Amino acid sequence: MQKVHITSEKFRLGYHVMAPSGWINDPNGFCYFKGYYHIFYQYFPYSEHVGSPMHWGHARSKDLVHWETLPIALTPGDSEDQDGCFSGSAIVKDDTLYLIYTGHHLNDSDDPEDFWENQNMAYSTDGIHFTKYELNPIVATPPADNTQHFRDPKVWHYKDAYYMILGSQSKDGLGRVILYKSADLKQWSYLGEIEKSKDLTKEGFMWECPDLFKLDHQHVLLISPQGIEANDQQFLNLFQTGYFVGQLDYAQHHFSRETSFVELDNGHDFYAAQTTTTPDGQTVVIGWMNMWENDMIEQEDGWSGALTLPRTLEIKNNHIYMNPIDTVKSLRIDDGQTLNLKKNQAIISTENRVFETELLLDIKDKDNIKLSLLTQDKTELITLRFSANNNLLTLYRKDYDDYRYAHVTPSNQLKLRIFVDKSSLEIFINDGERCFTERYYYPNNPQLVLESINNQTLTGHATIYKLKDDAVQF
Repeated sequence: MQKVHITSEKFRLGYHVMAPSGWINDPNGFCYFKGYYHIFYQYFPYSEHVGSPMHWGHARSKDLVHWETLPIALTPGDSEDQDGCFSGSAIVKDDTLYLIYTGHHLNDSDDPEDFWENQNMAYSTDGIHFTKYELNPIVATPPADNTQHFRDPKVWHYKDAYYMILGSQSKDGLGRVILYKSADLKQWSYLGEIEKSKDLTKEGFMWECPDLFKLDHQHVLLISPQGIEANDQQFLNLFQTGYFVGQLDYAQHHFSRETSFVELDNGHDFYAAQTTTTPDGQTVVIGWMNMWENDMIEQEDGWSGALTLPRTLEIKNNHIYMNPIDTVKSLRIDDGQTLNLKKNQAIISTENRVFETELLLDIKDKDNIKLSLLTQDKTELITLRFSANNNLLTLYRKDYDDYRYAHVTPSNQLKLRIFVDKSSLEIFINDGERCFTERYYYPNNPQLVLESINNQTLTGHATIYKLKDDAVQF
């Protein structure tokens, strides 16, 4: 097979991780090793559409902002991963970087559910060239009470042992997370199920891409469930990514949830998120900046998919706050221009395809505010409305004729931090209490316009920064 080539740069992003060409989805192996942050991703280099067998693409960065594309890290085709190197994670042990990943195998039938999966390992001393473990697989088969859905290992070290969780499906058709333990990353013992879907339609039939980490003194179980039905203004994507807050009991091998399932991002284009811990102790997450059912217009140009900005996570009152990594400020190429808001409408930007905006708005009881990303002829691409009556944000996508929603804590101010990058939009609300991640497709400079729907005078200010558009090197 020949790799696909880029035919147009019109929607290529300036500061988000992408592949040189072809298809990407889930971020994998997010880690820090020998002075670099590494991010891997599910990669099919032979088409702009999802295909098989899946590879691991690879990029690295010293600051989580400026990225260097590296050679493909994992290529499928060996007996342990014949039909794909599916998602997984990374861990550093004895000055060596280990990748733990799922091997995908298709049986000889036309049934898309007729497959099997195992867990494998590869290693590297330089963080660039990887060797598959000669005794793969490290976990050959799922537990007896599991279906064939058995993938996406996340590995970490705790006290004197290594632990691995996997996304899986029990034979009763419910999604769950299962746990393994090892002394050396090579021999693994099954400990059992740590948590499971309570209801097929409310919590899903398969839990993909599990991650478990601590924020403050609480554990967070991050998962991407499949099969949750839409519930009014929640769970409106085909699949979701979100979290439970609780505690993992290592002795009992059980996660006790203290909250219901909460979506991590309320936008159309966020899935399969994975975290790492920085050397200074921050928890940082990256997600796939697309979603399976969404139109990916960039496919007409020989590529598809990107990763989100890296985002720090904090927890307050059992709620996760998500904000861009602070080093994203290094993308700014000017000191910013500040606009004081004194009328019922303000044009924030008309001259750039790559920029950041910080808005601080004073909110009164009856305020109804609209922020619009428009074409030059005023056609709506994306709009975000805020209603002070119920503290509700409503995002509208013109191309889908579709809405997404998020409630925020009542306040006399509304803070928005917005990143625009040629075909992506990330909106962080009230210091990361909520977030919308979106793709959009317009080849020229969009207009960003703020207005009061009920014709009230806007008060506050907006600052706009021009950003670099060459932070990813191929």
